[in-house]
Amino acid sequence: MRVITGIARGRKLNAPEGLDVRPTTDKVKEAVFSAIQFEIEGTSVLDLFAGSGQMGIEAISRGASRAVFVDSSQRAVRCINNNIRAVGFQRQSEVISRDSYDYIKLTRNIFDIIILDPPYRHNHIDNILPFVAKKVKDGGIIICEYESEAGEPAVPENFTLRKTYHYGKINVSILCKSFPEVSENA
Repeated sequence: MRVITGIARGRKLNAPEGLDVRPTTDKVKEAVFSAIQFEIEGTSVLDLFAGSGQMGIEAISRGASRAVFVDSSQRAVRCINNNIRAVGFQRQSEVISRDSYDYIKLTRNIFDIIILDPPYRHNHIDNILPFVAKKVKDGGIIICEYESEAGEPAVPENFTLRKTYHYGKINVSILCKSFPEVSENA
């Protein structure tokens, strides 16, 4: 596992050990970031269910100004912190050891990009998406990675499904939040 491009290109990243960890493949990561490449610069990113932190780290490497990494596993949090140190992104990063549901319900932060890659087979995407949708800026993006057999997530109000990508047993859906309508009398 490595950083694909940007200022930390080629740097090796580690994944926490265990059967519950399923790092995003380089092929899927490259496709996701290619799809949003012109929307990353200067953004704030939330990497929920962060695991190794590789998606948030990739975002910073490609120009995001800040990333928040949330995971409830202490193994994952140690791994994320080690990976952030290895690429030198401590100043742009915040690592939070907390349940992703608790964090998203209670945070006051609003993000440009939110990455959801929860454990499979638990219906997490559909359960957490309504809360995540409230924490995305107008014009922002939610990236959902999930097993193909789960089907596409329900698109929240004020969002559109830009595209779903299929990679064998993995799907990635990119959801975009609309800008509010401006009345002509305003």
